Amino acid sequence: MSFDLVLFGGTGDLAWRKLMPALFQAFRHGTLPAEGRILGIARDNLSDDAFRQLIHQRFEQVDLAKRPSPEEFDRFAQLLQFQRLDLSKPGDYEQLKKRLGERSADVVVMYLATAPNLFTTVCEQLAAAGLNTPATRIVLEKPLGHDLQSNRSINETVRRGFDETQIFRIDHYLGKPAVQNLFALRFGNALFEPLWRRENIANIQISIGEDLGVEKRGSFYDSTGALRDMVQNHALQLLCAMAMEPPISADADAIRDEKLKVLRSLRPWTPEAINQFAVRGQYGPGTVGGEQVPGYRQEPGVSPESTTETFVALRAVIANWRWAGVPFYIRTGKRLAARDAHIVVNFRAAPHAIFRTPLGAANRLVISLQPRDGLQLHLLAQGQETRRGAQSLAPVHLDLDFDRRFGSERVGAYERLLLDVLDGRLNLFVRADEQEAAWRWVEPLLDAWQGNDADLRTYAAGSWGPSASSAMIARDGFYWSEEQ
Repeated sequence: MSFDLVLFGGTGDLAWRKLMPALFQAFRHGTLPAEGRILGIARDNLSDDAFRQLIHQRFEQVDLAKRPSPEEFDRFAQLLQFQRLDLSKPGDYEQLKKRLGERSADVVVMYLATAPNLFTTVCEQLAAAGLNTPATRIVLEKPLGHDLQSNRSINETVRRGFDETQIFRIDHYLGKPAVQNLFALRFGNALFEPLWRRENIANIQISIGEDLGVEKRGSFYDSTGALRDMVQNHALQLLCAMAMEPPISADADAIRDEKLKVLRSLRPWTPEAINQFAVRGQYGPGTVGGEQVPGYRQEPGVSPESTTETFVALRAVIANWRWAGVPFYIRTGKRLAARDAHIVVNFRAAPHAIFRTPLGAANRLVISLQPRDGLQLHLLAQGQETRRGAQSLAPVHLDLDFDRRFGSERVGAYERLLLDVLDGRLNLFVRADEQEAAWRWVEPLLDAWQGNDADLRTYAAGSWGPSASSAMIARDGFYWSEEQ
C-alpha cells in the first residue's frame, strides 16, 4: 500500500514531540507501509532538506529509546518532504494538490495537528480544492471545540466535505495499550463479566493524576481547563470502557454504539448535584519532587486572576439496570502528588462475615494505566490464628505486570492510532455523536463555573488535590484509592 501523510502543523510542538517519533517507531518496527511519503505543512519557508534537518535536531529531545541512529534517520528521512502553505490562501491548496498529484497514493491522510479554531478553515479549503477524494482520510486532534455548539459547528463543516467513515477524531488515550486492555479484560475473559454489575460492585474510581504543571502551555490551558482538557474526552472514554455493554462484534460502530448508550445514560447535572458532587480546584505553590514550584496563577501565560480549574473530581451516575446505585468517581488534576493513572473497581464486602477481617476489607481490582501498565487483584487469604483458634484473614494481591510481560512487543499510543488510520480502522476513534453526548453532559458544569471562583478551591502543589474531593466521596462512605 502506498500512502501520503500530509501533516498540517508539521513544524509544531505536537508534530515533533509525538507524531514524528511515533512514525519513526512504526518505520523501525517495519509496520509503516514501504511506499510512503510524509509531507510536512507549515508557513515556514523550508526546503525538503531543511525540514529533514529540523526534524533530525528535534529528535535529540525525545526519549532516548525513541531516537534513531544516524543510519536509521538517513533511511527514515527519505520519506520526509515539506510544502509551504498558508492555511487561509486557496492558491496554496492548489499547490498542495499539484504536489500530491506527482504520484497516485492509495491513501492520503490529512492530519490536522493545528489549533482547533483552524479546523473548519482547513476542511473548507481542502474540499474547495478537490482534495477530499474517496482515498482521503482526515484526522482531527482534540479538543474538538470549546463547547457543544462549537463542536457541532466543526463536525458539520467537516461532514460537508468528508464522509463519516473518512473522519478520524483522535483521542490518544484510546491508543494506549493499557486502555485497549480494558476491552480485552472485559470482553476476552469469562472471569469478570458475571461480576460486572451493581449486585457485586460498590463503586468505580477513575483517577488521572499528573505531577507536572502547565509547563509552557499556560495561555492555552488558561482558556481550556481540566474539565475540557481531560474529563470531556479521556476520562469519559475510560468510563465508557468500564460501563458499556458487550458489543455484538469488534466492528467499530458496534463498539461505538455501546459507548454512546453509556454517555446518554449519564444522569444530567442539576444545580444541586453540582454543589454536592462536583469539586474543582486550582493548584497553589507547593513542593514536588523535593523542589519548590509556583502556583498556577504564577505560571507564564496565566492570568493572575484566573478562575481556570486545574483539578476536577466528580460523582457520575449511570441510570440503567446494570449500574443503578453504583457511583462512578472521576478525578484528574495537575501538580498532584504523583503521575499516576488508574481505575479501581471496589467490590462489595462478603454478605456474611465468618472470619475476622481487617476493618473495611473487601476485594478490589486495580487497573494501572500509567506509569506502569498492569493489573492487581486484591483478595483476602488465611492469616494467623488467634489464641482462641479463630480464623483471621489478611489482604494479599495478585500482581500482573503487562509492561514486563509484553514490554518489547507493545506499540505506543500514537503509533497504534496512526497505523489504524492508514489501515482505515475506526475502532479506537470517536464518533461525532459520542463527542456531542460528552459535551452535553459537561456543559452545565462549564456554565456554572464560567468566570466564577466562589467554589474554586486552592490545593498545594504536590498534594492529592483539595480536601473537598475526599469529603465528597466520604459522604457515600468511600475514600480514594491512595487512602485505602
